Amino acid sequence: MYKIVQILKQIMPFLMTLFLWRLSVYFWNPAGILCLIPVFYYTFVRPVDYFAVFALVFCFLIDYRCNLPLFWTSLFCLCYAINGFQNYTDFQHTDNNAIYAFMGFIGIGIFLLIIYGFSWINLVNNIWLFVWLSVLYTPITAIDNWVKS
Repeated sequence: MYKIVQILKQIMPFLMTLFLWRLSVYFWNPAGILCLIPVFYYTFVRPVDYFAVFALVFCFLIDYRCNLPLFWTSLFCLCYAINGFQNYTDFQHTDNNAIYAFMGFIGIGIFLLIIYGFSWINLVNNIWLFVWLSVLYTPITAIDNWVKS
């Protein structure tokens, strides 16, 4: 039984990402964008072995569903490169599971999307998406803390 629990703890980040990507609903989770929460969290805040490649694939899948040519993928790669400079950024030792870093990551991406195709509907949708992702970041990361204990 102990072995099964250990295996479930190890594959939980992968299953959570897959579940949030498949749970795609237009208003609540367009193109499975909620999977950016575990992608960011398990790549930068609580790194999991081999998860960065998995996260890159899911960023590409979000881009594919949104018809954005490598937008979230390139933003993820840029953030991954910046995270390599541990002297300036250290997401692992920040308060509140690095929610402000996540909000910066998502905020930059959504701001660029607002500028790219400006319309009032696009502005309202993207602001809603930013608020929704920011609000759901804490409960989803709390699930990880609950499973780990």
